[in-house]
Amino acid sequence: MSPHVLREYALLADGERGALCGPRGDIAWLCAPGWSDSAVLSSLIGGTGSYTVTPTETCVWGGFYEPGTLIWRNRWVTTSTAVECRDALAYPGDPHHVVLLRRVEAVERDVRVRVRLDLADGFGRRSLRELHRSGDGTWTGRTGDLRVRWTGAGDAVPGDGGLGFELTVPAGGHHDLVLEIGGRLPDPVDVDSAWLATETAWHRDVPELEHTVAPRDARHSYAVLRGLTTGTGGMVAAATLGLPERSEAGRNYDYRYVWLRDQCYAGLAAAVDEPHPLLDDALRFSTARVLDHGDRLLPAYRTDGTPPPDETTLKLPGYPGGSDVVGNHVAHQFQLDSLGELLQLHAAAARHGRFDGDVQRASDVVVRLLTERWDQPEAGVWELEDEWWTHSRLACVAGLNALAREVPARHGAQLSALADKLLAETTSRCLDPRGFWRRSPAHTGTDAALLLPPVRGALPADDPRTRATLAAVRENLAEDGYVYRFAPDERPLGEAEGAFLLCGFTMALACAHQGERTEAFRWFERNRAACGPPGLFAEEYDVRQRQLRGNLPQAFVHATLLEAAQRLS
Repeated sequence: MSPHVLREYALLADGERGALCGPRGDIAWLCAPGWSDSAVLSSLIGGTGSYTVTPTETCVWGGFYEPGTLIWRNRWVTTSTAVECRDALAYPGDPHHVVLLRRVEAVERDVRVRVRLDLADGFGRRSLRELHRSGDGTWTGRTGDLRVRWTGAGDAVPGDGGLGFELTVPAGGHHDLVLEIGGRLPDPVDVDSAWLATETAWHRDVPELEHTVAPRDARHSYAVLRGLTTGTGGMVAAATLGLPERSEAGRNYDYRYVWLRDQCYAGLAAAVDEPHPLLDDALRFSTARVLDHGDRLLPAYRTDGTPPPDETTLKLPGYPGGSDVVGNHVAHQFQLDSLGELLQLHAAAARHGRFDGDVQRASDVVVRLLTERWDQPEAGVWELEDEWWTHSRLACVAGLNALAREVPARHGAQLSALADKLLAETTSRCLDPRGFWRRSPAHTGTDAALLLPPVRGALPADDPRTRATLAAVRENLAEDGYVYRFAPDERPLGEAEGAFLLCGFTMALACAHQGERTEAFRWFERNRAACGPPGLFAEEYDVRQRQLRGNLPQAFVHATLLEAAQRLS
């Protein structure tokens, strides 16, 4: 099937990998066995692989997640009846063994669905081979170096490089399909046990969050973040690659890696009230990277702790308006703000009794790196050209202040003195004559990212610089309830790029920091509505066309929604 608009895709994830399912029951994206491996289902970006379960009759679509899980239910109403397909990656995932569960349910009357599996590793280059159907109707085969087993598809017939058939499910009944992929396959999955284990694990791992201002959405965001987080503790920034921020603009990236900054955002959101396990995941992964790499610390890593590969292309058409880029140039950057976010994470660890052993040692390394490098040009939060970015320095001020406040006996005076030095120098270089923070000494205008450091403790809420910057962002970077990160040129907002949903939720936090609760709720409600039926957020939102833009789902957007939902309560 042709790709759909992003708002119509649902995420299936088990921590070790993720799949996107479209409104026609078409799973168009799945990398295996892990997040940054090649895709075995890649029709999302023009590859040949897809896995479809869809009604044979004309139908309209809807769907929903079972509460607190990433178990997705496609629901179609046809001209004669209703049919549902319950989809999930068995959770928690095995790093070496993909288990994709699909259960077709006839709600009222007999239903007939069309099933098609076109599995092709290497982003569509290596199709299914060595296909064999056993006596019980189980199909086995290979794609690239991966073995495949498909149960529940005994009536399938080979054709056009895949397997397909039509299935009739009697009224009130269901039919299970189980797809397994891995370098080696264990004994076949017991489907009822796999469903029960998946339900149980999701209910165990996702908190209720009933005391937030938006319990359902907060819980769903936590589930998304949980689904993006591997057994190593690393949380990928998004499940996809190459989805365009702007059609044919060339800003297409591979986000299937762990950005330390984004993981800190998730950890901080998980530490607002009681400490949830996502805090421990963030601490575990980031601490290991700091201690392993020290002076060579990168902004992002694969989930196994190795650097992401350099950018290459696949010679595929790409998602419409985007490109087929694989890898990321971030491994060649230094991003100072990540050091400030790490210190804020360490302060949250101290607040919840987790500041000991390796976390203490990692904190010392980060403070040393910050002391040595705070005055150097770097790429900043938006990963632009190296510059003396204001936000990076203020993020470090916030981190130093937070750590000094939480562990005063451990170099607290030294940390506070360094924070004061950074703030004084940043004020000297980056404060606009009109009183607000400029993006950098060389860039006029402000940046919506500058709203966050005061919330984190870089400056008081009543500081004139804080208030002037909030007013400047409202006046110059906001439109119709959404916020743009900065004005890149003289064009009107929205012509260069979409609004950044991260910035919209940050605006809600900044207003709450000022005590403006009504305004905070307006920003929060407006931005949490910028999603489709599956409740997933991409990085950007096209305000005029009301469409999501960029890779999906964007973890740091879900993290700031989760934080705002708690802080506004």
